[in-house]
Amino acid sequence: MNLKEVLKMVDEMVFAKTGQHLDNLQEAILRGTMQGEKYTKIAEDIHCNETYVRQVGSQLWQLLSEELGEDVNKKNFRSAIHRFQVSNVSNFAKDVVVGIGIFNLCGEPRHPPDISNSHNDEKSNPKQTKTLHQDLSEMPELGNFFDRTSELQTLTTWILQQNCRLITLTGISGIGKTSLAVQLVQQIKDEFEYAVWYTLDEFPTIDKFQSNLTQLFSQSENLDSSPTNQKRLPLIKYLQNHRCLIVLDDVHNLLCSGELAGKYKPKYEEYRSLFKQIQKLFHQSCFLLIGWEPPKEVPQLTSENTPIRTLQLTGLDTAAAREILRDKGLTEIDNCEALIHRYQGNPLWLKSVATLIQELGIGVAELLIDDTILLPEDLKDVLDEQFDRTSELEKQVLSLLAKENQPVNLAKLLQNGQISSSDLLNALQSLSRRCLIEKQESLYTLSPVLKQYIKGL
Repeated sequence: MNLKEVLKMVDEMVFAKTGQHLDNLQEAILRGTMQGEKYTKIAEDIHCNETYVRQVGSQLWQLLSEELGEDVNKKNFRSAIHRFQVSNVSNFAKDVVVGIGIFNLCGEPRHPPDISNSHNDEKSNPKQTKTLHQDLSEMPELGNFFDRTSELQTLTTWILQQNCRLITLTGISGIGKTSLAVQLVQQIKDEFEYAVWYTLDEFPTIDKFQSNLTQLFSQSENLDSSPTNQKRLPLIKYLQNHRCLIVLDDVHNLLCSGELAGKYKPKYEEYRSLFKQIQKLFHQSCFLLIGWEPPKEVPQLTSENTPIRTLQLTGLDTAAAREILRDKGLTEIDNCEALIHRYQGNPLWLKSVATLIQELGIGVAELLIDDTILLPEDLKDVLDEQFDRTSELEKQVLSLLAKENQPVNLAKLLQNGQISSSDLLNALQSLSRRCLIEKQESLYTLSPVLKQYIKGL
């Protein structure tokens, strides 16, 4: 019997017993066992704690012992499966001779089915249907969704196929992060036992946040909801036991203003430990963090060999941006490509300027004369909020970049003599993580909108 057949057989046994298919860790344990690997090697290959791997393995052997009717462990698993296969072949032959029963070698029911009730099996066995628990009350209802096919596919692949544990979705204000995340959750939420959306407007402490989540898990498992039992398991244990999708929107509210990007506010530093735990410990869940900037411990560039990913969202393409302008009543579509480019396909920026154009009766062609950049008051308010988060060092660098007509390199920025090379590099990294500057190879620049905004300060 090859590995694929063994995995299929055991998966069907586990599903018949628990109503759940093998998870990634259980499958890794079976693969390693069939290949003669020790727990140490299995844990190393999947970047998981060895103690936890042994614990899950022990639970799996106990379940298989009950199903196979003999004591099963890591050492005798292969021989036990072989004996089971031989027994099934023998039983199958006997059934054929006497003309009764049908047996499927790949793990279908080991006893003759009750034909009279077979058509109702699916309805009568509640374990065949996975119960879904969703708390999406804080997920916003959005209007029209403009094409983000590529980004949706990327996120879906990371979550469902690559089983990434921690994903950050970043971008400047108004770029469409939350809209994209809502569309994503609507498409994949039923792939999870739990789907939860939290908007971090009220700055919940880590204790309150974890308590809210564990209470949701406990209630759904019909556990006693008294305070003494609400914390019977740490949050990470629930993430290991269940397939969960947890979205945290506006995660930048956990981070400081007036400092370089990614530094936590004093009361929220324990979130760092939670996010590190989510990264390092093996589990079958995914956290999606949405915000203007990622926490410091989440790298901007990630490797395919890690369970962490970062997607920095940029503007819409021309076709999708045109739809926004059409929705706002701009009919001079032939003249709008330059306008879209000037406002970098940012949905919020385009909606804001389109509204102003409509209210003032300005033509798009007229606006494009002399490279005019309109900054409506509502757009200024949004930019104020994000600019106020930056440190004094970052403000200096932004002012330098706003004076340049062309992208500049590091050497040109150092010529001003006001900022040391170390401080300049730190500021550029922070501004990049905040999506406030653009990098073209080794050159740095600002978008026309930000340049106009900073010049007007």
